[in-house]
Amino acid sequence: MVGARFVPQGRDPRTGVDCVGLVWAAYAAAGRMLVAPAAYPLRGWSGARVAAGLTAAGFGETVDAARVGDVALIALPARQFHLALIGPAGIVHAHAGLRRVVEAPFDPAVLRARRWRLSVREE
Repeated sequence: MVGARFVPQGRDPRTGVDCVGLVWAAYAAAGRMLVAPAAYPLRGWSGARVAAGLTAAGFGETVDAARVGDVALIALPARQFHLALIGPAGIVHAHAGLRRVVEAPFDPAVLRARRWRLSVREE
């Protein structure tokens, strides 16, 4: 999905995704369909509200060592929160400024971010 266009509220990598859409599309591509969040603003939600949405989708907060596929909940200025996927050598996220999904090296802020992991599916 790296290179997909950034589109606010986007859910399909063919037409564009935002940070939420990226997480949902990545898990769908891996065969895990998540409960999609309702419309949400670009700014103004609390970290607790974003965390509640992750919980409703089947994620649980983890303090274990980061794993590929974990979701980092990154607090940004102006009461904005951003989701990024943990990859093997950095993060994958929908970058609004660059208008596309990018892979970036780990940043200290990401390493301090709250992380969420999808629960193990019962087969």
